[in-house]
This record gives sequence, C-alpha cells and structure tokens, in this order.
Amino acid sequence: MSTSPKVGRRRWTIGVLLGVGILINYFDRVNISVAAPQLQQEFGLTPGDLGLLFSAFFWSYAILQVPVGMVLDRFGVTNVSRIGAFLWGVASALVAFATGFGTIFGARVLLGVAEAPAFPANSKATGYWFPRGERATATAIFDAAAKFSNVIGVPLVAFAVVAFGWRWGFGLTAVLSFAYFLAYWWIYRDPSADVKLSRAEHAYIVEGGASPEGPSGASPFAMLGYLLQNRKVWGLTIGFAAYGYSFYLFLTWLPGYLVSQMHMSIIKSAGYAAIPWAFATVADLVVGGWLIDHLIARGYDETVVRKTVLVGGMVLGLAVFGATTTDDPAWAIFWISIALSGLAAAAPVGWSIPSLIAPRGGTGAIGGVMNFLNNLMGAVAPAVTGFLVGATNSFTSAFLVAGVVLLIGIFSYVVVLGRIEPIPEPAGGETAPQPRIA
Repeated sequence: MSTSPKVGRRRWTIGVLLGVGILINYFDRVNISVAAPQLQQEFGLTPGDLGLLFSAFFWSYAILQVPVGMVLDRFGVTNVSRIGAFLWGVASALVAFATGFGTIFGARVLLGVAEAPAFPANSKATGYWFPRGERATATAIFDAAAKFSNVIGVPLVAFAVVAFGWRWGFGLTAVLSFAYFLAYWWIYRDPSADVKLSRAEHAYIVEGGASPEGPSGASPFAMLGYLLQNRKVWGLTIGFAAYGYSFYLFLTWLPGYLVSQMHMSIIKSAGYAAIPWAFATVADLVVGGWLIDHLIARGYDETVVRKTVLVGGMVLGLAVFGATTTDDPAWAIFWISIALSGLAAAAPVGWSIPSLIAPRGGTGAIGGVMNFLNNLMGAVAPAVTGFLVGATNSFTSAFLVAGVVLLIGIFSYVVVLGRIEPIPEPAGGETAPQPRIA
C-alpha cells in the first residue's frame, strides 16, 4: 500500500472505506444466527421458521445481482451505494423492533435488497480508483473484510446479545450501518468528482489503467446480452461459483462440523472455527493482494501472475479432501486452514477481474452475473451439505462434493477464461471520456 508523497493516498482512503462497508455487511449477516436461540424462544419459532429466516437474505440478495449490476452501470456507484448503505440500517432497525416472524422475515429480505449492490459496486469503484498495478491489493482489502468478520463479528454480536438481549444485537448493527452511511456520504465520490483527489494522483490512477468512468453508449440490456455471449464472462462466473460453493459450506457448517464430527463443545468449536478464517484473512491480503501487485510491478506478466494465484489458490482449496482422512480436530483444522487460505488468496483476484476485462459501462453487469451464481451457492451448498450429512452421518461426502466442484472451477479458469484482458466494446457503445472536475 506504499505510495509516493507526491502522488498522494486518497485512493487508499477510499479502499479502506469500501472494506469497512463489507465488514459491516457481514456483521449484518451473522447477527441472525447469533440471536436465533433467543428469537426462537421469544416468538415460538420452529426449526423450519428459522431456516426460512436464515435463507430470506440470500434469495433476495442473489436474485438482484444481475439487475443491480445493470443499475450500477446506469446510475453509478455513488448514488446506488448511498441508498444501499442507508437501507442496511433500516433493515437491522426493523428487526430490533420486530413483533414477530413476519417483520423479521421482511426485514431480512430488505437486507438482501440493500446489500445486493455492495460487492459489484466495490469492484466497480476499485476499477475507477486504482491503477491495474494496485488493483489486487485494493480488492483484497474489501474481500478480506468478509473473512475477518468471522473472526470478530460473531464475538461482538454475541456479546451484545448475551449482555443486553437479541434486540440490542440488531440495534448494534443498525447503529454501525447508519454510521457507515454517513461516512460514505461524506467521503466517497468517483475520482472525477472528488475535490480532495490531487491532479497528480488522478493522473497516476488514469495513466495506470483505471477503468474509464461513465455509462456505456449501449443500453443496459444490450450490454448484458453482449457480455453473456463472451466466454471470458462465463469462465469467470463458473470459476467464481465453484469458489463460492466451498466458501459458503465453511461459512455455514464449520462450527456444526466441529461439534458433530469432532465432538467439541460449542464454545471450543467457536475458537477452533476462528483459526482458518484468521489464516484466510492474512492470505487474502498478503497473497491475493500485495504479492500480486508486487510481482506485476517487478515486470512479470499480469495474466500469468493473476491466473497463477487464482488457479493455485483453487488447487490449495482441494486440501478439503484432507479433512476427510482424519478424526483429529487439530489435523482437520490444519487441512481446512490450507483450503480456506488458498480460496481466500484466489477470491480478490476473481473480484478484480470484472474491472480488468469489462468494456466501458460493463463492470457492474459482469460483477452482477458473477456474484449471482456465486450467491446461489450460498443457498445450494448449505442445503446439499445438510442432506449429505443427514444421509451419511458424516461430512466426508460433503467435502468430496466440494472438491469436485472446485475441480470444475479450476478447469473454467484455466481453459474458458483465457487471458485477463479487456473485452472489446460493443458496436456503437463508445462514449466521450469523463471530464476531470477540479
């Protein structure tokens, strides 16, 4: 994250701002799990009711990924993200004052709607704000926040729930969300509109290959149709969905795996479960971020560097097979830590690719398509895992399925994606360059 004083560091302020937003997003996602026992007791909810509450967020979030990508390409990062951040707080506040199942369910659906723009918007924003040679580190900042949330988010929300009751757990995330909305409103602008961005830094960003600002001349639907015909988009999408399958498997089932198969207490399992996520956070930032930018700066081929980390991380994800060979919790955590660290290193590369390959005005659409299939895995992976564990009384088959899905993703990245280079703009899709606002 080093930079010359003459160039400035405004872009890194933006990068950290985006990372804090994702961290709060994931606090919003885990609070329902932490509060579930108290919710169940107060409102007399069945396990089926809880399952509906857990899934409500993912369905609205996933379904809106493609539409929200088109909206971002049409109306821009600033306005869409401001509205989204405000609605994060509204959704959490609604649960804090809920009177029953219906209110909570509706609020979780609203949260999925509100957070749908977050990752595609951040991908688009880093494309605007960072040259290609810094894109990996910038992307790793917000992607690592999703992993780090599992290290600190659950204890933080759990403290509020245990000490003050479940309503305060949601109240805490509502306060954090509204605070972020104010910070985002105050700080974020696209580079051409940011008066605190020096001309020297703006020139450094643009000359380094930043994504051009502004919408495409093509209609959003025409752009989407054009992109869906491109093999790079499908290579990226299928590969990232394979990553998402394992990510969501561990996000939802790791504590349960440690309790049921490794025979740990709930408290002990929480401590063990934090270990792989801590390693994943470091791998995300150091390998998926800093190392890539460092090697590219040293003159190594950009596509070779990015795809080596992308594919190498997915291959390390196959260490999930190792967890099927042991009943020792320490060895299980060892293998899972390798798998999650590899996947975490690959993830920011995946998220940086939309801004690296998209034609003007197409980054949001590519990010939306990619994240749509990725988040469908958030519904599929936990359900498939639960079915397999219920049928076999073991996680072995579930981990084997995750490994096979990773192999499909590796093939997609290697063979289908090809070189990481811009897709030509559709005919008639050119627009005038955006002026620099002093």
